[in-house]
Order: sequence, then C-alpha cells, then structure tokens
Amino acid sequence: MHQYWRPGGEHFVGDCMPFWHDGVFHLYYLLDEQHHRARGGLGCHQWAHASTTDLVHWTHHPLALPIEHDFEGSICTGSAFWHEGITYAFYAIRYPDRDQRLALATSQDGITFTKSPDNPFASPAAGYSPKDYRDPVVFQDPGTGLFHLLASASLTDYTIPERGGCLAHLVSPDLRRWELQDPFLIPDYMGVPECPDFFAWNGWYYLIFSNWGLARYRRSRSPLGPWEAPPVDTFDGPQAAVMKTAAFGSDRRLGAAFLPSLEGDRDDGARLYAGNVVFREIIQDDDGTLWSGFVPEMLPAARQALRPEIVPVAGEVETAGEAIALRNAAGLAVAALPGVGREVRLTARLTPTMPTAAYGVAVRGEGHFASGYQVRLSPQLRRVEICRTNAGPTPEPSRNALLGVDGLDGPVTLDIVCYEDIVDVCVDGRRCLVARLPELRGGTAFLFAQNGAVRVEGLQVQAHGLPA
Repeated sequence: MHQYWRPGGEHFVGDCMPFWHDGVFHLYYLLDEQHHRARGGLGCHQWAHASTTDLVHWTHHPLALPIEHDFEGSICTGSAFWHEGITYAFYAIRYPDRDQRLALATSQDGITFTKSPDNPFASPAAGYSPKDYRDPVVFQDPGTGLFHLLASASLTDYTIPERGGCLAHLVSPDLRRWELQDPFLIPDYMGVPECPDFFAWNGWYYLIFSNWGLARYRRSRSPLGPWEAPPVDTFDGPQAAVMKTAAFGSDRRLGAAFLPSLEGDRDDGARLYAGNVVFREIIQDDDGTLWSGFVPEMLPAARQALRPEIVPVAGEVETAGEAIALRNAAGLAVAALPGVGREVRLTARLTPTMPTAAYGVAVRGEGHFASGYQVRLSPQLRRVEICRTNAGPTPEPSRNALLGVDGLDGPVTLDIVCYEDIVDVCVDGRRCLVARLPELRGGTAFLFAQNGAVRVEGLQVQAHGLPA
C-alpha cells in the first residue's frame, strides 16, 4: 500500500476508517466494486483491512467484516474502538429495503472479528429517518467514564427544511446497552453530516464530519462541547472524500480519505463513489487549529532528478543562478520546462515581488501554455485551485479549489505530485488539495505570473517511481 493506492481491477477504496493501537496503524476501509452500484445499488461493501508499523511496509489482512447474511445489503462505515483488551467495530448495516441500523463486532486481535448476536443493537427512533442512520463513532468521557456514540442521522421534522442532518447521540455504561439522547450536533448544512470522527489531542477535543464528502471539523476544550467552528474548518478540497483520522505514535495524527473516480474518465465527469486512498499528516497549532500536509513516509521516492531547460514563452523571464524571475504587469509571464514527463514531483518556493493577480506552476502541459493543469494561486482571492491553463478562476468555488488561504502574497512553498491521473498539491506544508484529472497527458511544466511578478527559487523536479 502507498499514497494513492487502490486494490486494482474492479475494486476501489471507499470510506476509510483508520485506527491506532499498540504500535500498529490499521486502515479499515470499505471495499467497493461498481462504484456503489453492486447488489442493486445497496453497495455490497465489506470492511477490508491493511496494517503497518512504519507507513512503508504494509500487511493486507483477510476481510475484517464480510457480508455473511442475505439481510446485509452492505456493511457500511463505522469505527474501531479499543477497551480493556477488546477491539470493538461499530458499523451500520444497509438492509435490502435501504433502511440502516447500527451493529457491533468484537475482536481480540483487531484482525478477526465476531459479529454480535444482538445485531442490530440500535435502530432509528421516532423523528429520525430510517434511511439515514449510519457511520457510528464511539468515545469515552474521561470525567464520567460513560461511553458516547455518535451516528450520522437525519431529523424528519426540523425547523429549517432539508437541514435536519445531525449527529444522533447515544450513551452507554458498558458499550452494550445504549440510550438515545438529544442530537449531539446539528450543523445546519444541506444533507447528512457523514462519517463522524472524534478525538482528543493536546488538551483539545475535535469533532469531524463530512457533508457531500467535504470533511469539516469543530473544536472544544470539553468532550461534550460547546463546539466552535474555526475560520477555516476544512482539511482539503472536496475531492478528498470523508476524511477520518487516527493517531500514529505518541503525538502524530494521520487522516485517510478516498479520491473518487470520475464518470467517463473526464475531468468534468460526475464523481463516482470510491477510488484511491489518500493519506494526510494532521498538523495542530497551539490555538487548536488543524491543518494537513503530506505524510513524509508516503511521499514518492525520487527515481531521477531532472534539470529541465528554462524556456521563455511570454513576458519577461530572467534566470540568475538557480533563481527564475517572471514579470508582466499587464499580462502573462510564462516559462516552459519541457520534457519533465507526467509522473513527476515538483517543488519550489515562489515569492511575488509586486502585487500579482495570480501565479503558480502548471503540469502535464503542451505547447506554449496551450494546455496543462495550472496550480493557480490568487493572493487577493485567498484561493488556490487546479484548473486548465486555458481557464481563468471560476466565479464560484469549484471541486478543485481551496478557499481562505492566507500568505499567498509572501514566499510560498509548493509541493506538487503527479501520479497516474492524480494531481496532489501541498501549500506551505499545511494546506493540501488533491484532484483527479485524467484527460491531459503532456510532459511540459510551466511557471507563470499574471498581472504581476514572481521569483522562483529552490526549484526541484524529480521523476518518481510509485508502483501502480
């Protein structure tokens, strides 16, 4: 397993459920085929499982939670929780009538699980939609010792129409008997807050949930809230779907999401359920703010360092030693780096030297900036997006954009990885954006500045050898 891994053939990675215990990082994930269309659209998902101690060497285990009964239309997302020598796998079952109920399995080793004979142990109560009752996550209140379970749910009669998606809340003294409480959180977004995650880290408590795949978080000094939304409450762009997290060691935390496949292998194709796994390093500031970066152990190894020629294309392009300066106050300044190829990692530090509308790096290009995917930084818009070189910024937020990105008017370090049909970007080691872009296949990279000037330093281009 590696960054951007998928099982191959007709199988894909769906919702990820990372879990850390006793020196081992486990990745449970929904094994998908036919992009949720199997078994008449029920999904037919099962919990697959891989584990590692170093993020480099992985062991693939037998299915942790396979489908074993006719009523199991799909083994849905949940979470693992360890307590007193037992690993508890909380999950949901999607029934043939598409109703959803909560279920439990237990294990002595985190590999072989036994499903509880009492399944399902919880069903939607009156006032909750039976079609939305899934994705359980469990935590223990250190003050009372009580166990709390949060599940994605939907209130059928809510004040604001279509915004009754909530986290249902159940409490237990023993992880077996559960009593329903008032909703834990109603975020008031359209749709259901999916795949919740809960963890404590350095005196802060965090709650993660996803709407339409986009993972958001809330923070608090107390395990039961009140919850606060930070100014930037997302980890990645919309294509890093339903990210959940787990510890790695004593003071690291990793996120795992899936990158959806696209209908018809088109850049603008509809997102399909499941695809490749994407891992992130979760970064915490002293004030409790969270960010995400590349995981060092999972970055692609360099196969060959490249020294591409710097070819002026438009505007003023000057080189001085290892530095490259681009300037055009009223248009585009572009430099081409021909022959770098498609499977490439490119890093550089870019500094606007005057007010600049947009600047960045383009990959997989051809011609004189005729085509390619530009990683476009717009300081005034506080936006980073991946779009084609023949497109300007979209008027509305796109699925390939980060919003609320500060510091774009100063030195910015870009780290860009191109693998198969994936373009993955990390900005200053703390804002990430991944996109699936299957159409363009050129081997030229570009540096550019629009209506301004930028200085590029520390440029490194490497062909990499991530396995297929």
